[in-house]
Amino acid sequence: MWSRAGHTPVAHHPPLPLRRFCLPLVLASLPMMATGEEIAPALQDSWVDFWLFRFFVNAAGYASIVVPGFLLIQYFKRRNYLETGRGICFPVIKSCVFGSEVKSVHQEDGSLPPRAEPTESSTAQQVFKLLFCAAGLQVSYLTWGVLQERVMTRTYGATETDPGEKFKDSQFLVFMNRILAFTAAGLYCALTKQPRHGAPMYKYSFASLSNILSSWCQYEALKYISFPTQVLAKASKVIPVMMMGKLVSRKSYEYWEYLTAALISMGISMFLLSSGPNRHASTVTTFSGVVLLAGYIIFDSFTSNWQDALFTYKMSPVQMMFGVNVFSCLFTVGSLLEQGALLESVRFMARHSEFMAHAVLLSVCSACGQLFIFCTINQFGAAVFTIIMTLRQAFAILLSCLIYGHSVTVVGGLGVAVVFMALFLRVYARSRMKKRSKKLPPGETPVQKV
Repeated sequence: MWSRAGHTPVAHHPPLPLRRFCLPLVLASLPMMATGEEIAPALQDSWVDFWLFRFFVNAAGYASIVVPGFLLIQYFKRRNYLETGRGICFPVIKSCVFGSEVKSVHQEDGSLPPRAEPTESSTAQQVFKLLFCAAGLQVSYLTWGVLQERVMTRTYGATETDPGEKFKDSQFLVFMNRILAFTAAGLYCALTKQPRHGAPMYKYSFASLSNILSSWCQYEALKYISFPTQVLAKASKVIPVMMMGKLVSRKSYEYWEYLTAALISMGISMFLLSSGPNRHASTVTTFSGVVLLAGYIIFDSFTSNWQDALFTYKMSPVQMMFGVNVFSCLFTVGSLLEQGALLESVRFMARHSEFMAHAVLLSVCSACGQLFIFCTINQFGAAVFTIIMTLRQAFAILLSCLIYGHSVTVVGGLGVAVVFMALFLRVYARSRMKKRSKKLPPGETPVQKV
């Protein structure tokens, strides 16, 4: 534990196993000490609650599930279990380790079934469907954003004499979101016709693990940075996604994609480097917040690229949602039980009914939002969906500033405008390129890719 006066250790020393985590803690704290910033409240309470320590503890919990699973998969593959296996467990092991279908190499995007074309529906019906999908996305994700900031940055049970307590375990919130998404996807798959599933189940675990870590980084980052900063960082995901695409999938990109990525970088830099005259301590961008945002973007970029690779198997987006969330529930509940954090979080919910309502509503909004995503893309295509979600990001920044009092300078506002201008430019350029490519003869490309 650190003393407030000089950041020096107090007299007693932690046990030997805990000393291993002291060095990462000191290194992560140095940038804040050098700039004269106060250590965040999460550090003042107990360094055991510091994000770097929690990250390693969570990772150890996931490893306790991943490593035995990896060894089992290798064992069944070496034994050629697909040819020699028999018994009641054979179908389960075959589905989890080998799958039941060969990849479809002829599908170009494989990820989405053909978009539903309006057959006999009138224009009024199409407008109603579009408004319904847009309203569902906006309500789900705007509510989710407001609740996310409320849960992670405000206290519960505050009175005139008691300042209240903050909820600190981001992993429990990830678990709540995933178990409800798993339930919603399972019900959707059970009630609607889905393509025959062929991918080995264990392949979902890679996307699941990176998805859990990206969500955890997203929640933890709100302890150190403002919500508008986080929203803009999410808008910049296109940059690491392109980099990951180059590395993981060997993708090539067009020149306008690099141009819009540069504009997004410029706009975010303008926002981050601008400083408001009445900056509140909770909105100060700290070194830890930047690191967590970088972690969120990197993990999320890997998730999207790995899911693209998985879509080469025949599956629907809801099947993907179900498969990923199966492993997400397994990883998070296993880690929470190993740490004893599940019961602690449940006790916090019992003490604060307001937090229980926020956590449940947060999970409902997340699950409903994912279903609205699939519905919108299926009915109207990815371009319309991207426009709706870009508008949602702008509304989320405005709503956060109004409710929680974040200040944005003129330069910061211009930076936000540059980011959203670049995002809309990407949508416009992509739609133009698709129309142009349809008119060209087969084999010709409209723009050189690099």
